[in-house]
Amino acid sequence: MSNLGIRSEPDSQEHRVAIVPQSVAQLTELGWDVIVESGAGDAAGFPDSQYVEAGATVGDSAAIAACEIVLVVSPPSAQFIGGLTRGAIIAGFLEPYLNKDLMEACVKSGVTAIAVEAIPRTTLAQSMDALSSQTNIAGYAAVLLACQDAPKLMPMMVTAAGTIAPARALILGVGVAGLQAIATAKRLGAVVHAYDIRPETAEQVESLGAKFVAAPTASADAGGYAVEVEADTQARQHEALAPFVAEADIIVTTAQIPGRPAPLLITDEMVASMRPGAVIVDMAAATGGNVAPSQPDEIVTVGGVRIHGPTNLAAQMPGDASRMYSRNLVTLLKRLHAEGTENLRTDAIFEEAAVIVDGEAHHPRTRSLLGMEDA
Repeated sequence: MSNLGIRSEPDSQEHRVAIVPQSVAQLTELGWDVIVESGAGDAAGFPDSQYVEAGATVGDSAAIAACEIVLVVSPPSAQFIGGLTRGAIIAGFLEPYLNKDLMEACVKSGVTAIAVEAIPRTTLAQSMDALSSQTNIAGYAAVLLACQDAPKLMPMMVTAAGTIAPARALILGVGVAGLQAIATAKRLGAVVHAYDIRPETAEQVESLGAKFVAAPTASADAGGYAVEVEADTQARQHEALAPFVAEADIIVTTAQIPGRPAPLLITDEMVASMRPGAVIVDMAAATGGNVAPSQPDEIVTVGGVRIHGPTNLAAQMPGDASRMYSRNLVTLLKRLHAEGTENLRTDAIFEEAAVIVDGEAHHPRTRSLLGMEDA
């Protein structure tokens, strides 16, 4: 048997855990001895006792670092990677196209890095798609954050004290997070408008009961992701979106372009046109932001408009977020068990997700990050 370690996340803002107790039995059935770092699941509502009851062993950080497979949620430090056993496998959100220090540490330490955000969005990999499962939760949490901060009620209310009109919500970016944000705002009773550069999303928006904003559109790339637009197209976007921004009580922005800064959808002038008390949640703040004044993990107030820039909303719903992430990882590990580590470079899923194999940068974008000649 080999050891599989579940790390306790060192970031005090990261409340999720990679594997929940309910998943332990599935891993031990595959032949792994599961070791969980003491306290790893506490913040998500999973005490050490539940792991022990499920068949895991509780250990310290040294025991985790000695495991053949280590599972994490957020990117670990380069120092942590340096303490792993050569030949070990680390899997989790690893920022493989951005975090140069971490990727260099993986190469230097001779480990295999499986980045769950690089899992292809295909039918075969759907049950392993941790990025989608976590952004789904983040889209839900973003609407709740906006509702909590806004002075406006979401649903229409007819009372003895008079009628309250429903809130007007605007969702910009209609991927997994955006669709969940639309659905959540609709369930809460808001009048919802939404926009995405990709024209095919209009049908999805309308199927959820929202209205699609007529603004410039462009075809997605080969992976189905939004593409960067020219300056004149962006100007026409701003012109079309401006009246909807001005009328909105809450706005959630989710637009991202893989490997590039987030597109600017709401300018300073557009923010200035909004009513005091309106709330914006910019889910793209970590990559530059869809909203000009937003800052990562800060609340910026402009003319009475509060702009949130959260970078880890899924961690605010740690119990169910961990359950979903755990299922994603278990499915991924089952495939690893079935295919074997010798096929990491050629397997349909691992050729994308295993960005470093035995200390060798495997994925072209990771090689480019590291400045390798054949990238």
